[in-house]
Amino acid sequence: MKTIRLIPVAVIAASCAFVSQAALAYSAGDTFVRGGVAKSDTRSENGVLDGVSSGETGFTFGAGYLFTDNLGVELNSSEKIEHTISAGGETGTIDRMPVNLLVNYYPLGGFDSRVQPYAGAGLNYTRFSGEPEGVDARRSYGAVGQVGVDLAVTDNFMLNGFANYADVDSRLSVDGDRIGTAKMDPLTIGGGVTFRF
Repeated sequence: MKTIRLIPVAVIAASCAFVSQAALAYSAGDTFVRGGVAKSDTRSENGVLDGVSSGETGFTFGAGYLFTDNLGVELNSSEKIEHTISAGGETGTIDRMPVNLLVNYYPLGGFDSRVQPYAGAGLNYTRFSGEPEGVDARRSYGAVGQVGVDLAVTDNFMLNGFANYADVDSRLSVDGDRIGTAKMDPLTIGGGVTFRF
């Protein structure tokens, strides 16, 4: 009886020992894909809008490539994120879909470490859709920055956490008349997994 009870304990201990030995060295030529869930908070001052809902969540995904041990490129996006907006006493919804192209710096690239932090900067493109009838929200181009970390479980599988901030402004028109600029500037925080090839 005691032996049977010790088997699960031994398996858990062995698993923990295996994970604790996992190390990862990012190196030139590595390719990776990421996926996860993120939450976006918008700025409190929204330009011509009275308000934009905050705290929306959605699935995120991306892929990247390392040119050197320390420098790489990443393209990431998410599913459409629906926000509730209000202006002039009227309330409606709008969908936001961001696409980010970033250059990432990996300070521990080339070194064996379970923890691999990174920081990146680049360009954000945001497409809006699903506006209320008569409202047109123009696409946005702006800067984006991110920080993140990969925690190696095996050589190819990692847990990922990240935060990014994007400059997102959209020119709004109602019935063809331009009314001004809506400012969203979302701060997005998320987590998921990374697979390295």
